Amino acid sequence: QVQLVESGGGLVQPGGSLRLSCAASGSGFSIYTMAWYRQPPGKEREVVAIIAGGGSTTYANSVKGRFTISRDNAKNTVYLQMNSLKSEDTAVYYCNNVQLRYWGQGTQVTVSS
Repeated sequence: QVQLVESGGGLVQPGGSLRLSCAASGSGFSIYTMAWYRQPPGKEREVVAIIAGGGSTTYANSVKGRFTISRDNAKNTVYLQMNSLKSEDTAVYYCNNVQLRYWGQGTQVTVSS
């Protein structure tokens, strides 16, 4: 069974940066497409970024040029580097294994002065 554990969330000022991590248990991590989603307060969950097993990436328009998704298959970990954060980036961020449809528990990111 796959478990996903996110970390790295917190409170940051507008314009600041955070790096989220998602550590995955289980085997075969390198073949799976992984994704970051977020759910802002009072809104539905939305995709933020996706990274395939081969490393190709896709981003939501709202984060292009500011966020970078990456993975370290040796560590079974996927990352989300978030720069130039805005108040509208405030949300609970979730890690997702796309093929297996597993979710992490989420980590809160709050962007506020």
